[in-house]
Amino acid sequence: TITSTSRNGISVVTVELLETITDPDPFFSEIRDALNDATALFPEGVGDSVFEDDRGPPAYTLIVGLSWQRDIPPNLSILGRLAEDLQNRMRNVPNTQLVDLYGEPDEEIRVEIDPGVLTSLGLTAEDVAGAISGADAKVSAGQLRGSVNDLLIEVTGELDTLSRVRAVPLIDREGGTLVRVGDVARVERGVVDPPSTLALVDGRDAVVIAAQMAADRRVDLWADGMRALIAEFEAELPDGVAIEVIFDQSAYTETRLDDLIQNLMIGAGLVLLVLFTTLGWRAALIVGSALPLTSLIALTTLNFTGIPIHQMSVTGLIVALGLLVDSAIVMTDAVQSRRGRGVPALQAVAEAAGHLWLPLLTSTATTILAFMPIALLPGGAGEFVGPIAFSVMIALVSSYFVAMTIVPALAGRFVKGGDGARRPGFLSQGLTIPPLGRLFSRSIALSLRHPRLSIMAAIVPSVLGFVGMTTLTEQFFPPADRNQFHIELSLPGQTSIHETRRVTEQAYDLITDHEAIESVHWFVGSDAPKFYYNLQTNQDGVSSYAEAQ
Repeated sequence: TITSTSRNGISVVTVELLETITDPDPFFSEIRDALNDATALFPEGVGDSVFEDDRGPPAYTLIVGLSWQRDIPPNLSILGRLAEDLQNRMRNVPNTQLVDLYGEPDEEIRVEIDPGVLTSLGLTAEDVAGAISGADAKVSAGQLRGSVNDLLIEVTGELDTLSRVRAVPLIDREGGTLVRVGDVARVERGVVDPPSTLALVDGRDAVVIAAQMAADRRVDLWADGMRALIAEFEAELPDGVAIEVIFDQSAYTETRLDDLIQNLMIGAGLVLLVLFTTLGWRAALIVGSALPLTSLIALTTLNFTGIPIHQMSVTGLIVALGLLVDSAIVMTDAVQSRRGRGVPALQAVAEAAGHLWLPLLTSTATTILAFMPIALLPGGAGEFVGPIAFSVMIALVSSYFVAMTIVPALAGRFVKGGDGARRPGFLSQGLTIPPLGRLFSRSIALSLRHPRLSIMAAIVPSVLGFVGMTTLTEQFFPPADRNQFHIELSLPGQTSIHETRRVTEQAYDLITDHEAIESVHWFVGSDAPKFYYNLQTNQDGVSSYAEAQ
């Protein structure tokens, strides 16, 4: 699909490719060629087109604000230069991918002419502008060709200081006197007014620095380096300028991973408890050893396949927890039952492995196939949730490998044999409830006598499950639960950026009246830096737009 949005001064064309396309580069190359052809047809005064195939990062990792704290009008030029200095330092922090500025002022040299003086000299504003433009030497004056090198010759004299602008000659008067720009105008350095964008950190003028870490690095180590740099930079700041970390992704990442690891440990503990209750302590420890071994093999495989340890991959391991011990339980129980009948250890292991390798392989393969639709899901959804399926499938393959190699060896070594006459104890053989055992045996016998009825009894709950699923709310992802949200403000298209700022200041007062609000940061004339992966950034240079976070 191709859509376009046009407003005063800019037209934006958005091209969305099909989700089935995995390599967009050939299509982007065709788009660039089409843009080059269209540029030749643009009317006079239209700037060159800009093609962006990577619209900003998925989300910034760290966002820092430099704000003006004095009660006098802010010096945005100072804030801008300090922000550029911090930006350069952040880029030098290892594993930093990019650093962007928001609310940075555009500096300019402003020439304010005196109309009366200009008229008395017979000059116009166009004459002054033409003289300044002609004095700014930015073109080559020729080329010197030699036998070894070709040198480009340029004339010095570009307008890089205020004094150079003031010295630009306008008229050569009788008597050899010159009338210069400084004689008819006031020349000073300032910021562009009106600005294209503004940043307000807790209601104060600011420039915001947003940094993103490289995708294949640890966020906690990177954030520690950034925080050390910020502390060092804060010690060098002049009075009246404050620095504040307004967003730190590492805190959310550490909290989420801690919760995931906690859930993983709880799940593993429950699995071991059930194993101890049903199999006894020896078999429970043997089967339980398959959990860390399988997890380590799975994590190593994930590393080789390029899947990082993040929320989705760890979630896949949690989903697979109950599946990881299935093969190990069956193998351990088979060895244990044979040892209980007096079969020697080596023979018990060989018989169990030879009997179970194909059934366990089949059950593992069918479970893997059940997760294939998630792994093969196209588009952004597949890219997002695919690691869950890949983690489960890798864990299942690792579980089968452990169940066929390490688990039978451990079971043959540590499971005690017997003559079958001794009454098994709870600690060695697990919990036994005779009434439940007899009831289970009767149900098996009844099922074998009435196979059709048994098949129907198994099918009906599944069908009811599919029917009941239609009554549930369809939602691919649950709502994000974090102590942060964003607000978008859109005013009529002709609204100036100063009016938009005035409205955001009113909104700031209303929002901060709520006792639960800790901080509010407004970005006027553009989008706020992305602090969440699904936020859109398509409001560049829109004076009637503002966003708060």
